[in-house]
Amino acid sequence: MDADLAPADVSPSRSRPARPSLAHIPGDRGWPIIGHTLQALADPMAFAAQRAARYGPIYRRHMFGEEGISLLGPEANELVLFDTTRSFSSAGGWGRMLDRLFPRGLMLLDFDEHRLHRRALSVAFKAGPMRAYRVALNRGIATALDRWGEAPGAMRFYPAIKSLTLDLAATAFLGAGEVAETEALQRAFIDMVAASIAVVRWPLPGTVMARGVRGRAVVAAYFAARVPERRAGAGDDLFSHLCRATYDDGRPLPVADIVNHMSFFMMAAHDTLTSSLSSLIYFLARHPEWQARLRDEAGRVAGTEGMLDEAGLDALTETEMAFKEALRLHPPVPALPRRAVRDIEFRGVSIPAGTVVSVDPLFTHHMPEIWDAPEHFEPRRFTEAASAARHRFAFVPFGGGAHMCLGLHFAYLQAKCFAWHFLRRYRVTLPAGEPAPWRMWPIPKPVDGLPVHLARL
Repeated sequence: MDADLAPADVSPSRSRPARPSLAHIPGDRGWPIIGHTLQALADPMAFAAQRAARYGPIYRRHMFGEEGISLLGPEANELVLFDTTRSFSSAGGWGRMLDRLFPRGLMLLDFDEHRLHRRALSVAFKAGPMRAYRVALNRGIATALDRWGEAPGAMRFYPAIKSLTLDLAATAFLGAGEVAETEALQRAFIDMVAASIAVVRWPLPGTVMARGVRGRAVVAAYFAARVPERRAGAGDDLFSHLCRATYDDGRPLPVADIVNHMSFFMMAAHDTLTSSLSSLIYFLARHPEWQARLRDEAGRVAGTEGMLDEAGLDALTETEMAFKEALRLHPPVPALPRRAVRDIEFRGVSIPAGTVVSVDPLFTHHMPEIWDAPEHFEPRRFTEAASAARHRFAFVPFGGGAHMCLGLHFAYLQAKCFAWHFLRRYRVTLPAGEPAPWRMWPIPKPVDGLPVHLARL
């Protein structure tokens, strides 16, 4: 292993902060040992709704071996995510789930250190690299969708788009020459994400966590081995940009930081986009009137030589609204944990330093006080006028504040490219009968793989 990658980077310390008393906050501890973990994972929306009805928008719960509190609603989102007083640590919130698997990714850094890394990483999402990603995404999507048409008819959309998003992430983030080498990475990332919510948090033999830690080692070795050649090259992929990135004082990012950030970016780009694009297609299949509207819009955007260009991206306004509505109904990260680093008060309730505090995009996105008929798919909620009339933290699929997802523009770019190519080629329908439910944790996923029927146009 590279000297920059200390063993602690792969398996960090599991020190546990002192646990404050939360007895003054309404709630309960649930079942012995496991608390509310299984109940919340099974149906996080129902769990939050039941707790809110019983205890109100601030309640105590016990998950993953620790008691904490949930704060519900857009004002709570603003308090915790915007965090003007630097009272909430993202690393302290996510660490128990992610620090063995995605150590010191951008979401696991705080305050000045986070700002320093984010500024260095932002070079990979500036205009020039984004143009290169757009070209790579267009080609990758068009090629894959043409292959889908070789065997038209019934297919399971989720595994198909999962394979495609990994290929696209490999193309845009690693370079076209690496795509064929990513099968081991795909298995490793699947194991790492599954381990992030494992009930057994130690990598004991045969456990989900053990597989996740092994996956982490595969990913770390893969990236570390390739840093020197990428630093010396002039590639336009994200990995190459990160290898050449520097801090404000001109120092290059250490190998360990590059490995950690690439691991996190690949996971985020792969799994969250798999979920989000599956949600979009699911809702378009259930609402053929909107599928037809977006197909008409796609038909009006000519593109350049069969590829969606920058002008076309801007012209796909209804496609963007539909994607946002899919993100509202199925936010890719249903809950966002933090840890209070100082005593703070919200709505008259004292939150002691050390408390795990979670805000809940999934719950906020379904609040009838904010969204009329919140279970209904209605992209016109995201017209410019309708969006301006809502609380700015009522819609938070990408978080907010300093930790707003750095790759959100990449997500919109990929979603629009995919929708443009897909809808110009296919009409998509669901099988007869009631659609299967979705599992919402840790990232929304159709439990049946989302069987669909594609009709070639």
